[in-house]
Amino acid sequence: MLQIQGVPSRACHSMTRRTMIQAAGAGLMGLDLRKCLAAESSGSSVIKPRAKSVIFIFLFGGPSQLETFDMKPDAAEKIRGPFKPIASRNPELLISEHLPGLAQRADKFSIIRTMTHNFNDHSGAGHYLQTGRRWQVPIGGGFVATPQDWPSMGSVTQWHSHQAGLSQSGLPAAAVLPNWLGRLQEAGQYRRPGEYAGWLGQANRPLTTSVDKKDLQDNPYYRTCTDKELTFGIDGLDDSASLQIDRLDRRMNLLDQFDMARRAADESGRVDQFSAIRARAFDLAASPKVRNSLDLHQESSKLRDQYGRHLFGQSCLMARRLVESGVRFVTVHYDCCDGYGWDSHVHSDDVRNHLMPTFDQATSALLDDLESRGLMDETMVVALGEMGRTPAPTPRWGRNHWSFLFPALVAGAGVKKGFVLGRSDKNAEHIVDRPVSPEDLAATIYQSLGIDPEMFLTDPLNRPVRLVEGGRVVNEIFA
Repeated sequence: MLQIQGVPSRACHSMTRRTMIQAAGAGLMGLDLRKCLAAESSGSSVIKPRAKSVIFIFLFGGPSQLETFDMKPDAAEKIRGPFKPIASRNPELLISEHLPGLAQRADKFSIIRTMTHNFNDHSGAGHYLQTGRRWQVPIGGGFVATPQDWPSMGSVTQWHSHQAGLSQSGLPAAAVLPNWLGRLQEAGQYRRPGEYAGWLGQANRPLTTSVDKKDLQDNPYYRTCTDKELTFGIDGLDDSASLQIDRLDRRMNLLDQFDMARRAADESGRVDQFSAIRARAFDLAASPKVRNSLDLHQESSKLRDQYGRHLFGQSCLMARRLVESGVRFVTVHYDCCDGYGWDSHVHSDDVRNHLMPTFDQATSALLDDLESRGLMDETMVVALGEMGRTPAPTPRWGRNHWSFLFPALVAGAGVKKGFVLGRSDKNAEHIVDRPVSPEDLAATIYQSLGIDPEMFLTDPLNRPVRLVEGGRVVNEIFA
C-alpha cells in the first residue's frame, strides 16, 4: 500500500490519478509531474478544460454591491443609497443606472451575488481573491507582498503550462495589466500581495506591464490617455538606464522603444548581470510575439474608442489581444490612485462619473469583442473586487469595508447566460442562500482551465500542499 498525506491508496497499475499527481508533485518515487501529466493526457480521468484562457478583472478597493449588482430599492433610503436601479435583460437582475451597457448585456453573463470571506482588509483580501488562499500576514500586519505569499492563479497557470508542456515559445502563460497593484498609490510604496509567484519562484511570475500617471492627482484608469502615455512597458526593466522601455523617450512609440532597448542591451553586454526578474523581463521585451501582442496600434480606432481611451479600457483591449495570442491567464487591475478609486468611504463624484461608466464601457466592449471574434466560448471572464461595502453609510455618504458579501460577474467558457446565483438579505448585508468563498472561485477557475484544484504542489520545505484547500467548484453557474 502507498500512503500519501496519511491516505492509503492502491499502487502499481491500480494507483489512482490523484495519488499519482500527489506523488509526482511531491517528487516521490522519482516521478516527474510533467511526465505524469503527459502520460495521462489521453486518459478519461483528465479534466477537460472549459476555457483556453481567463481574463480576471480585479476592481481593487471594493465596489459596493448596493451600487452595482445587488441593489435594494425597497430598503430604507439611507441603505439603498443615491443610485437608481434599472431593468436589465435578465429579469432576475436589477443593475445600477450607471451600468447601462452591462444591463443591456445581462443575458450574456452570470452574477454570483454571494461572494464572501472574513479578511476585511484590502491587501489581505486582494491576496485571497487572486490566490484562493488566506494571506499569512494577519489583518493590520502589513501591506506589501512577501516571498512567502501563496502563488497567484496566474503564476500557477504559468507553472502548470511549463510542467504540462503547454507553453508557447516567446509568450508567457500569464500576464498582469496595466500595473502591479499599488504602483500608482503613495509613490508605489505599497506593492500589494496576490499577483505574484510567491514561494513558487520568480520564473513563474506573470509578465507585468507598467504605465505612469502625470501627477499625484491624476487617475489614468478613467481619464482619456494619449498613445504616448499608453506605453505598456515591461516591468522589471525600469531601474536600468540602458533598458528603460517606457522612459527612454516619451515621443517614441512602443515598437521603437523595444528596438532601442534591445540594441542597448546587446551593445552593453550587461544582460548576464541582471537579476532573474530583469533578465526574464528583457527576454519578454525582445520576444516578437510579446511585442506584437502589446501593440495596440494594430487595432482600429473605432474598436479602441468602443473600449474607451482610458487606461482601464485599453488594458481590457490589451487583455483580449493577449488571450487571442495564446496567453492563458490575464489579470487586469482597476487600481486606486492616491485616494481616487473603488475604496469609496466617501462617495465622491469619481465613483458615479468615472469609475462605474468606464468599467461599464470597457467590460461591455470586451464581452462584445470576444463574442464577435468567436472567443467567448473559450475565454472565461471574471470581474469583481476584493470586498463589498457596508449597507450603513458613512457621515459624508460613503460606505466602509464589508468583505462578508460582494458580487462577481462571470461570463464565457460554458458559463450560463442570464443567471444569478445566491441571495442576500433585505439590506445586502448578509447571505441568505449559497455563499461562495475565494477558495470556491479559485477551484472553479482552475478546473475551467483544466488544472486540478486538488492537485499537490511542493512548497519550499519540500512538502506536498494542496493547490486549493476546502474549495469546491461552483457548478451551478455552468450550463
